[in-house]
Amino acid sequence: MRIIALNTLKDFWQKHPDAEQPLKAWYAVASRAQWMSPADVKKDYASASIIESNRVVFNIKGNTYRLIVAFHYDKGRGFIRFVGTHADYDRIDARAI
Repeated sequence: MRIIALNTLKDFWQKHPDAEQPLKAWYAVASRAQWMSPADVKKDYASASIIESNRVVFNIKGNTYRLIVAFHYDKGRGFIRFVGTHADYDRIDARAI
């Protein structure tokens, strides 16, 4: 998958250094993946939540942080829509972000 907006992750881990390695690990897996459907994502990330609008919520660093990615499976792209703390996540509508 081509992951769009890596700088979003970099900006986040600059503020939350403990998230750097888990986000880099997620990026390494996602950028090599050839996910064609949400089921493919679940094979690699069983704890991921599949939500509306082709969005997937990933738990990062033992569920300390949340990452939302909007996938365009047919084009092989994933757009980072949100990365934040659990408290930040609770304040947004993950389906619309």
